[in-house]
Amino acid sequence: MTAHLNPAVVAASHGYRRLLARRVSLLVGIGIALVAAVLLDLSTGSSGMSLGALIDGLLHPQNLAVTDRVIIWNVRLPYALMAVLVGAALSLAGAEMQAILNNPLASPFTLGVSSAAALGASLIIVFPVSSALLSRDSLVALSAFVFACGSMFLLHGMSRLRGAGVETLVLFGIALVFSCNALVALLQLLATEDVLQQLVFWSLGSVARANWDKLSILAIVMALIMPFSLQASSRMTLLRMGEDRAQSFGVDVRRLRFFSLLRISLLSATAVAFVGTIGFIGLVGPHIARILIGEDQRFLFPASALVGALLLSLSSVVSKIIMPGVIVPVGIVTALVGVPIFVALVFKRGRQL
Repeated sequence: MTAHLNPAVVAASHGYRRLLARRVSLLVGIGIALVAAVLLDLSTGSSGMSLGALIDGLLHPQNLAVTDRVIIWNVRLPYALMAVLVGAALSLAGAEMQAILNNPLASPFTLGVSSAAALGASLIIVFPVSSALLSRDSLVALSAFVFACGSMFLLHGMSRLRGAGVETLVLFGIALVFSCNALVALLQLLATEDVLQQLVFWSLGSVARANWDKLSILAIVMALIMPFSLQASSRMTLLRMGEDRAQSFGVDVRRLRFFSLLRISLLSATAVAFVGTIGFIGLVGPHIARILIGEDQRFLFPASALVGALLLSLSSVVSKIIMPGVIVPVGIVTALVGVPIFVALVFKRGRQL
């Protein structure tokens, strides 16, 4: 019997190695595509700077004229990198949310986390408070984080109610979206003219106000969150097979969900606080990565982050060229692209029920 089993075991081992090599190759390919998209984003604009001059300016900034140095290092590079980090943060948060809720339609946008974070940030924008320890941007991010955490814990509480299934959570998330959006609209009525202009532009979702301080904060958040997400990825894969099976393998499902909710809240809140509400990246990114990679969360999480970064980077390029001379808020572009995909996912999900 051993002689008959050994060839099967060897074949399975070779097949697994080929699968791992394919997934790693896909991750590398997405990373290369992301680098190309960032270069395209950097070279797109009204200044007419060529790609060769741009790359030379990035490698040798001392050779640039003052105007070109400001365009590259203070405008275009922060914009491009902010699109990458925000896309990665939202898509990673969406992948984790879909895993812990076992819901393919879950994302920070569709279940109200982004709307709650937007409400928290809007409160600080409309009713500014001062602090000797925190800057205005830090207060906005902190308020967004608190409201995002609150919305996630509401979802967590709903998931623990008897009889609350996937449909209940989706409906509750939709209700949360409308409630938070209504309160944000009320704040717009109460805001002064100057604040209202800032609030409306911010609520559309744009990377146009990116700077190196905001980039540093978001990069630190991503650097802190990503290792913990990857550490929990194997247990997330077991959870996707069902709570009972995950618990039979010794997974503490309640603890896993609790810390995942904290990570999702921090990623969503920080991204929304800096660039406003950007929809559908957290929904579409994980699904595209899942088509390419599969359900193994060890590869799905980094793939989702890379795909989300790629999507938002390409959306940033489109936002600059869709109306010549005008930078369209990137949230509008992602909504126009994401709505058809979201509808397709809804119909696909309906056929599976």
